[in-house]
Amino acid sequence: MDGISDVAVGVKRGSDQLSTYKNTISGTDCMNDGASNGSDSKKLKVDAAPPSRVLHIRKVPSEVSDAELIALGLPFGKVTNILTLKGKNQAFLEMGTEEAAITMVNYYNSVPPSVRNMPIFIQYSNHKELKTDSSNQQTRAVLPAVSTVPSLSSDNQEAAGTSPVLRIVIDNLFYPVTLDVLQQIFSKFGTVMKIITFTKNNQFQALLQYSEPAHAQQAKQALDCQNIYNSCCTLHIDFSKLVNLNVKYNNDKSRDYTRPELPTGDGQHSLDSAVAAALRKDSSLLGKIPGALNPLSAAAVVAAGKVALAGQPGVLLVSNLNEEMVTPQSLFTFFGVYGDVQRVKILYNKKDSALVQMSDCNQAQLAMSHLNGQKMYGNVIRVTLSKHQTVALPRDGLDVQGLTKDYANSPLHRFKKPGSKNFQNIFPPSATLHLSNIPQNVTEDDLQLLFTNTGGTVKAFKFFHSKATHMHRRQEVTQWRRNQERDHKMALIQMSTVEEAIQALIDLHNYSMGGNQHLRVSFSKSSI
Repeated sequence: MDGISDVAVGVKRGSDQLSTYKNTISGTDCMNDGASNGSDSKKLKVDAAPPSRVLHIRKVPSEVSDAELIALGLPFGKVTNILTLKGKNQAFLEMGTEEAAITMVNYYNSVPPSVRNMPIFIQYSNHKELKTDSSNQQTRAVLPAVSTVPSLSSDNQEAAGTSPVLRIVIDNLFYPVTLDVLQQIFSKFGTVMKIITFTKNNQFQALLQYSEPAHAQQAKQALDCQNIYNSCCTLHIDFSKLVNLNVKYNNDKSRDYTRPELPTGDGQHSLDSAVAAALRKDSSLLGKIPGALNPLSAAAVVAAGKVALAGQPGVLLVSNLNEEMVTPQSLFTFFGVYGDVQRVKILYNKKDSALVQMSDCNQAQLAMSHLNGQKMYGNVIRVTLSKHQTVALPRDGLDVQGLTKDYANSPLHRFKKPGSKNFQNIFPPSATLHLSNIPQNVTEDDLQLLFTNTGGTVKAFKFFHSKATHMHRRQEVTQWRRNQERDHKMALIQMSTVEEAIQALIDLHNYSMGGNQHLRVSFSKSSI
């Protein structure tokens, strides 16, 4: 059998013949099937099998394809065999060498893997190889040794269409995704010829052309809906209607790998050009991240979805500010939606401009991409990268006007906690705001009045209704209904314009609601 699809068909057709083999597995690796559906990491450590090139994968989502499971192993070496037990939500992956299997297990022990945003568990199998007993006439599901996903059948190629071009939309762009990162990830599935990146509808997108349509199909199957970094930079992949990309310049926005002689053009180089330059070095930026893989194993970053990108502080220059209204606190609150602001300095001799220092250069680019061109206090602000590396604090007694503020130890930073849900809820400024941490005694009228007082008009409001737990007794249901209206902790509120929503967020984020509770405000992608 030549490909993954053939293997899957072979396994299904030979299900009766494989029953004895599966029963054997059930008596060893799968003996704790009840535990495999829960969390028993302690038990796993006690019963851990010795190293083997056969790996046992548990809690596999039923809809996952063989290609996605194989993609987990490819960055570590050749994958020689796979067997899926969909009824048990388990699978077995055979690596080419025991060394490759050990590397894979060690990596996923420190960076827990997930498939389709669901956590899975990988451990050594008690089996040393995936083979069947010929005396029982069992079917053997063997893949040829592969270093990439095996070729798809001609039927699958036809189903994918004739385009070798993928359209990639990246959601939750908390860290910059450069051409080099895309090339390293997608080249695991074939030869990447051209890439063009752009921003459309406030979303970072890319067009990527392979040498063959089959490679595009393989990449889409393995990488769609995966995260590049921990809880962010989610790939959404579709086939483009284009069959060939016309690349005019080789720079940080577009690249034709078949024509290195192309000019760089006169386009502006944004912050990620510096990141791209670092990635091109032998000791790449990814290689310097604790727990990250080397650049040749970048596909594992997608498969695991758990690498956090660290960087140097990034400083932004914000200009065309309303100097009569703007304050360091208002800039801290506004830019703090997209990163942890460390320092803010309004320029003494040019008070319509300010420097905003973010925690790292990636947060700086994120804030720049979302806030450049937005309206703040009636002015359309401009946000660009500053040449300054940090914002200097004034000497004691020199800043009598309070133009410089240090927020390094602020308790209001949204992203200081690793893995916070805030990473997954980063959206461009919108007229709809998400409210949280609302006290139980605060009503809809209270909130509408509060937001109207910021100078805007409230067009719509909606509380998030609490979900009832499973209640079987009528008395409990009645009590739940009585409590439901006063159990609202989150809501959506829609202002007339985006500018009004920005003003409301600046004025009311962290607003004291009494009883040591403070309102939390952020932009929402939803509408009411």
